[in-house]
Amino acid sequence: MEGPLRLLEHVSQELRKRHRSPRTEEAYRHWIRQFVHFHEQRHPRELDGRDVEAFLGWLATTRHVAASTQNQALAALLFLYKVVLEIPLGSVEAFARARVPDRLPVVFSIEEVGRLLEQLPRLPRLLASLLYGSGLRVQECMTLRVKDVDFSRRQIIVRRGKGAKDRSVPLPSALLESLREQLRRVELLHARDHAAGVQVPLPDDLRSKYPRASGELAWMWLFPSSVTRPSPAGETLRWHQPPDRLQRAVHLALRRAGIHKHASCHTLRHSFATHLLEGGADIRTIQELLGHQDLRTTMIYTHVLALNRSGALSPLDRLVLTPLAE
Repeated sequence: MEGPLRLLEHVSQELRKRHRSPRTEEAYRHWIRQFVHFHEQRHPRELDGRDVEAFLGWLATTRHVAASTQNQALAALLFLYKVVLEIPLGSVEAFARARVPDRLPVVFSIEEVGRLLEQLPRLPRLLASLLYGSGLRVQECMTLRVKDVDFSRRQIIVRRGKGAKDRSVPLPSALLESLREQLRRVELLHARDHAAGVQVPLPDDLRSKYPRASGELAWMWLFPSSVTRPSPAGETLRWHQPPDRLQRAVHLALRRAGIHKHASCHTLRHSFATHLLEGGADIRTIQELLGHQDLRTTMIYTHVLALNRSGALSPLDRLVLTPLAE
């Protein structure tokens, strides 16, 4: 029987065969490790559906994880048993997925977006501006390559977004000069890297087809990391900017801007969609720009607008009261 480490390698192989994203692979491996640890290092072959249900129940009642997190753990374990181990789980396959509560997204006003961006340094401001101006997810923004920005057509191509789908999004005119300046910086860094033998990692299927592509400017990250890392094969690689650096910068900027909302980088994407709707954009156009598979996901922004446009007057506003005494 293969050990836990070999099992995780097998999980990674099966996920990559199905072209699942690196973040999905990381998440599935994490939950499988947690499952094995919860059951005192017993191999999953020795466990069954009742053990899976016990783990999921522990996540909900003891760890108090969100419904979406519990569903992710369930998806990881179903993949492990169905695909990797090829063992039926019985009753757990009908396990009711935790219901994710319907919550309206937090949205900035246009004025708040401006205040937030003004509190950010050059690079975080450019990144945050792309989240708001193009509706990108954080990871999509970080993994942009030079070739993905089309200045002549004023568009950005998102490669292998969520669901492994490509899509195009608008390139804001307000960012043209900032992006050209970023590209000049990247060109200088690429020239130094090329001379030093530093390469850019490529997707596995492209690496075998185009072995020289990792040394070409077109494949360079648009937002490269300032440091390099060795690969298992002994190569020196330069990856993209880590998402957490932007997330920390945005949280700090929120405090400095005096914006007291439970917001994050993703709030800029929510604001992109909401402000487009306010401007009269078609809901299906917004669905395509956001890369949503299901229109119902995009429809949540119409509920935000409905609250803003309802025009309902609070009954308190009908009263004429004396000012509150100090």
